[in-house]
Amino acid sequence: MTATALKAPTPKTPLPALAEVIYPDSDGQPMADNTRQFDYIVMIQGGLAAMFADRPEVFVAGDLLWYPVEGRPAIRIAPDALVAFGRPKGYRGSYIQHREGGIAPQVVFEVLSPGNTPAEMRKKLQFYDRYGVEEYYEYDPDRGTLRGWLRREGGLQAVDPLHDWVSPRLGIRFDLEGLDLVVYRPDGRRFETFLELEQRAEAERQRAEMERQKVSVERQRAERLAERLRALGIDPDEER
Repeated sequence: MTATALKAPTPKTPLPALAEVIYPDSDGQPMADNTRQFDYIVMIQGGLAAMFADRPEVFVAGDLLWYPVEGRPAIRIAPDALVAFGRPKGYRGSYIQHREGGIAPQVVFEVLSPGNTPAEMRKKLQFYDRYGVEEYYEYDPDRGTLRGWLRREGGLQAVDPLHDWVSPRLGIRFDLEGLDLVVYRPDGRRFETFLELEQRAEAERQRAEMERQKVSVERQRAERLAERLRALGIDPDEER
């Protein structure tokens, strides 16, 4: 009987390492196409950031890429402004949802430019609807139109009219003055641009300076009167 030759075990081919999924921080697109659009984006994002400044669990961002699906970096969008409740403040290169406790931004804003087409905006609405946004607001500064959608019965439904509409999540109130979007905080204060904030700060500085000068003049008058009384032999500091 011939002995069967024993074969050495074939070494197993190691499994290839899983490639790291990259979520780029930029899509190469500009934040805004014109100064008017830019001013409104900054006003909305800045106003929301200021309003929630003392709420550490509310994250506010502008023009930040949002990746809603783990492992699918091609599925992404960059809202002009977003608000995520339940997420801490801090630096982010992008909003990667599975690293954010699976929490989608609850509120998003888009400010249109002349280059935005109706088809593009429909796709954005479908994206926000599919991936769980609760409130979506879309403002066109050139046409002076404001549109909004609120999640009802599992989907985003149009809100009409939006005149004096109050956001359920944010508590802010929207209105239009002519073509201009106006946003008010819950306490009635109006969202302002950086220019408006600077102008108001300068007006306050001038008012304070005028008040300081007025007090200085009154103090000088009091000192001159006291000197005249002393010249007449009267002590103005003596209690009577």
